[in-house]
Amino acid sequence: MAFELLTPAEMADADQRTIAEGRVDGIGLMRRAGAAIAEQILARFPGAECVDVLCGPGNNGGDGYVVARLLHASGVPVRVFSSGSPREDSDAALAAAECLLTADPLSAILPASGSLVVDALFGAGLSKPLQGAELEAVRRTNAAGATVVAVDLPSGVSGASGAVLGEAFRAALTVTFARMKPGHLLQPGRALCGDTVVADIGISDATVAATGARCFENRVGLWRAHYPAPANDTHKYSRGHVGVFSGGLSATGAARLSAMAAARAGAGAVTVLSPGSALATNAGHLTSIILRRSDTIDDAVGFIEARKPQVLVFGPGLGPEPDTGRFAIELMSRAANRVDAFVLDADGISSLAHQRDAFFATRRRKGRPALVLTPHHGEFSRLFPDLAADATLSKLGRARQAAATADAVVIYKGPDTVIASPDGRAAINSNGTPLLATAGSGDVLSGIVAALIAQSMPHFEAACAAVWMHAEAARRFGPGLIAEDLPPALRDVFTDLGA
Repeated sequence: MAFELLTPAEMADADQRTIAEGRVDGIGLMRRAGAAIAEQILARFPGAECVDVLCGPGNNGGDGYVVARLLHASGVPVRVFSSGSPREDSDAALAAAECLLTADPLSAILPASGSLVVDALFGAGLSKPLQGAELEAVRRTNAAGATVVAVDLPSGVSGASGAVLGEAFRAALTVTFARMKPGHLLQPGRALCGDTVVADIGISDATVAATGARCFENRVGLWRAHYPAPANDTHKYSRGHVGVFSGGLSATGAARLSAMAAARAGAGAVTVLSPGSALATNAGHLTSIILRRSDTIDDAVGFIEARKPQVLVFGPGLGPEPDTGRFAIELMSRAANRVDAFVLDADGISSLAHQRDAFFATRRRKGRPALVLTPHHGEFSRLFPDLAADATLSKLGRARQAAATADAVVIYKGPDTVIASPDGRAAINSNGTPLLATAGSGDVLSGIVAALIAQSMPHFEAACAAVWMHAEAARRFGPGLIAEDLPPALRDVFTDLGA
């Protein structure tokens, strides 16, 4: 199964490579694309009384002319509206010539409530806001509540970023080709696509691979080969040891959530490092989790030297004050060549905003531990204010640049979570759920990430796996979910993965 997400430029490259290989020409690809769309319309909307096909002047419009021709041949009443004639001698011009229906000007479109509109105006490659007749067609169609089938991507949505360029169609169904684009999964485009179907039009996996795509949909097959499976002779420390730093007396719950998640996710041993003031509180809530007093940086380093944890989770419940960030920076420095990885979450990220230069300098030192950052948008904006303010960057672009800047795997959380690696790879999660919008769910995620890394899963794959598992556990639990429900809900997810 293929997981690449193709930018509009990479998709155009795949088209051209396919044509150059000689297996199918441009009009052949267009006919296949139109046939795939027509097949979906006939299967999903058999009762459509009339279909309005809106055709742009480019290849997207060419697909629309094929759709109109095939639906008309199937006995469906079809009207064609054009925003401009295709370029002479183009594949789109040939498709328009093969469609014997007369096209009316796009400005004449007046969709009725309940009508079916095929949006074949621009697709994924749009780079500027809609205007004129195209913009008016979007407004009239959306206002009428018409059912929209989008060709490739709803016109008005960027295929590269998911951004809405002014206004866009709201589709019930989107049919794209060969692979999805980032805009199908990044918000707000994701919400405007409706159901997305990927149609096979004859572009081979090898051809897609040749485009050099480095962005993927986060699904099980992307990281399944790296998923840890305990051997028969496994003991608890061979499954990895995770240390989680706790906040003070009034802020201990976040660390316990993270620690329980790490234990559920397979770490053989988990230790909560608690300030003395909170020892009794933590002790009253922990059973299988080890508890150790840690008030100072020397206490923390002593734990590292004595117990040799693979991964440390730092941030949940620690407070966003500058002292927290200073502690994190010193700890990462003194843990060089001793700890495999840090997972920085929540306050651990926000606190570093007060000493960004010192933090980034630490990331350039020899022997530094690997790092996973798990910010939501607010935390991301504090640590990477320049990237967050750059309107030219998509969420994917911001995550990639942040990963390179911090030399870290970045999990940029949200309904369209992006996982980015310093080497340029990235994944966009596709099983997210609003059920996770509850206090403490991010603490659970940090624990899952830490546990998978502690079991020797590569950092990028561990981050991708953790994000998917986290969402899958929430989906399986269903409504009423609170963060405490997530660690036990992981059990069924891991059982199925193990099978």
